[in-house]
Amino acid sequence: MSDVLPLFSLAGETALVTGATRGIGAAIADALAAAGATVIGTATSAAGAEAIAARLAAAGHAGRGVVLDVDDHAAIAALEADISAREGAVTILVNNAGITRDGLLMRTKPEDWDAVIRTNLGSVFATCRTFIRGMVKARRGRIINISSIVGVMGNAGQTNYAAAKAGMMGFSRSLAREVASRGITVNVVAPGFIATDMTAALGEAERNALSSQIPLQRLGTPADVAAAVLYLASPAGGYVTGETLQVNGGLWMG
Repeated sequence: MSDVLPLFSLAGETALVTGATRGIGAAIADALAAAGATVIGTATSAAGAEAIAARLAAAGHAGRGVVLDVDDHAAIAALEADISAREGAVTILVNNAGITRDGLLMRTKPEDWDAVIRTNLGSVFATCRTFIRGMVKARRGRIINISSIVGVMGNAGQTNYAAAKAGMMGFSRSLAREVASRGITVNVVAPGFIATDMTAALGEAERNALSSQIPLQRLGTPADVAAAVLYLASPAGGYVTGETLQVNGGLWMG
């Protein structure tokens, strides 16, 4: 066991997780912190940032919560400077923040299309472009972008969301080729149907219908996704780059 556990140790690492208030983002932040990383989790409000800090502190983990608009390039640059001064360069970046503005294409407003593309895909460009500089200097780093099964399967009423999530995969493969020689890996985790606040709002019949489509016969959990992120962030995943890890219970096996 002593030979295996160090493969998943993140001691000495500084991780930034966007959208870490609840659900998948919270589970990722907690898993990385439990593995030894100092975790900075972002939220869209002061209350959310305080909740992240309180959650980490209650578990005895190092880290804090910060307010960040992932669509604000200047705010991202300011956060990078703040983290570098306080915790050191970010060595693990997890892009999880995202929004939905669902609707059939014919009814989609241009502003809803733009908001989803900017927040879900444009923010990945902005954070990677900013935080990768410290990784290049250190000649090591991990970038994990959280996409979705919708990016490969498509879903009626989510053309904007699917476009952003599919774009994230192509972006990550290209960036992986750019920075591999610097010891930096870039990967994607694509969750399927996950039991979150959104699915909890569905009726039992609807949840059962979703589960029946999945070979493993259950919805995934945020912890399932967090485990995949931990693997890619850890020394165990050091020879994996440019990949999309599907975490969907077998719903998509492409």
